[in-house]
Amino acid sequence: MRVAALGQAGQLNSTRLYLVRHGQVADGHTHRYHGHNDIGLSPQGVQQLERLAEQLRPVSLAAVYASDLARSREGAAILCRGRGLSFEAVPEFREINFGLWEGLTLEEIAQRYPEQLEARLRDLARYRIPEGESLMDVRDRVLPKLKEILARHQGQAVALVAHAGVNRVILCEALGLPLTHLFRLHQNYGCLNIIDYLPDFTVVRLLNGGVNGEAVD
Repeated sequence: MRVAALGQAGQLNSTRLYLVRHGQVADGHTHRYHGHNDIGLSPQGVQQLERLAEQLRPVSLAAVYASDLARSREGAAILCRGRGLSFEAVPEFREINFGLWEGLTLEEIAQRYPEQLEARLRDLARYRIPEGESLMDVRDRVLPKLKEILARHQGQAVALVAHAGVNRVILCEALGLPLTHLFRLHQNYGCLNIIDYLPDFTVVRLLNGGVNGEAVD
C-alpha cells in the first residue's frame, strides 16, 4: 500500500505518527536481545531505512525523533536526508533494558536463567528482568514522552525511529490492548506503522507495513 493513499495528517485535527523500527543490526539476524547495548546497523539495515525513506519522501514531516541508541539514530539520520531536518535523540525511547539477559538469545536465557524466564512469562507486564526493566517500566517512560511530542506537534506529522519493544508498547496503547498481548504484534526490521491521534480516539492506519514489512525469518 502506498503511504500517500492513507491520507494526510491534519484531517479531523489529527496528529500523525510514522512509527518506524530501526533496520537490521550489525550482528545480522541472530535473535539476540540487545536492549541497551549500543549496536549499530548492518549494511542491510541501512538499505532497509533508505528504502523506507524513499517511500516516505512525499510525506511532509514536521519533525523526526529517535531513541538515543545508535541503531535508531542512524535510521533517523537517513529519514532526515534532503528534508532540512535534524532528528532529536530521546533517551526515553530506548529499547527495554534486558539487564543480565542483554546480548543473549532466548535459548541462552532459558539455559542460564530458567526460573527468571518462567517468572517473566507468568507476569509479562510486571516482571522486572534482573538488573533491567519490566514492560510497565518501559510504558511509564515511553508514553509520557510520546504524549509530550504529540502535543508539541498537534495537527502535524512526525516520525519516530525506535525499537520493537518500544513500538509494541506504543501500539498496544493505541489499540487498547493490555501489555500481556504485546508479542501478538510483530515488528520487522525497518517496518512502518502509522497512527492517527484524534481528539477523542486513536486510529492505527498501518501495522508492520512499509517496503520492509515482509517476513524476515
